[in-house]
Amino acid sequence: MAFRFLLVSLNIKAILGEVTISERRRKLKMAKGQHLRDAYEATLERMRGQKEGRSALGMEALMWVLNAERPLHTSELRHALGVKKGSAELDSENIPEIRTILRCSSGLITIEASSSTVRLVHFTLQEHLSYNPSLFRSPHTMIAEACLTYLNFRCVREISPTLDSAPLIVRPPC
Repeated sequence: MAFRFLLVSLNIKAILGEVTISERRRKLKMAKGQHLRDAYEATLERMRGQKEGRSALGMEALMWVLNAERPLHTSELRHALGVKKGSAELDSENIPEIRTILRCSSGLITIEASSSTVRLVHFTLQEHLSYNPSLFRSPHTMIAEACLTYLNFRCVREISPTLDSAPLIVRPPC
């Protein structure tokens, strides 16, 4: 039953994304008999069809959420997306707002209210994306580069190396 609600939600977003009644009717006809896989593909196409920066942000956020070893807190995802490879410090003006990230991901990423962690909208999306390995080029390399860059920021290097004197870090230190 949850599949049907997800399918309806994704289709409504596609239909409302059209600007004329004729195009909305065309999308509605296309949606009839559509499977979840088709809705995911259509949503990914809509995401890729956004302006370049929005498309890149949505795809990168999707890559992080899909490939992270554990659920990411919203601030962790924001910081991860704000890291520019090779930079010496984190530019706070380059950290995207979570609302922007969610909009750019076209509904494929959501926030778990109880924990403020981000996750894919449904476990079937993870399965769908896993069957399409060419969707992201070297995701683990990209994540490793961002993490290594982040670890070299001065604000992180200044954290005490001993667990006794270091507070537990729930949110990024920078």
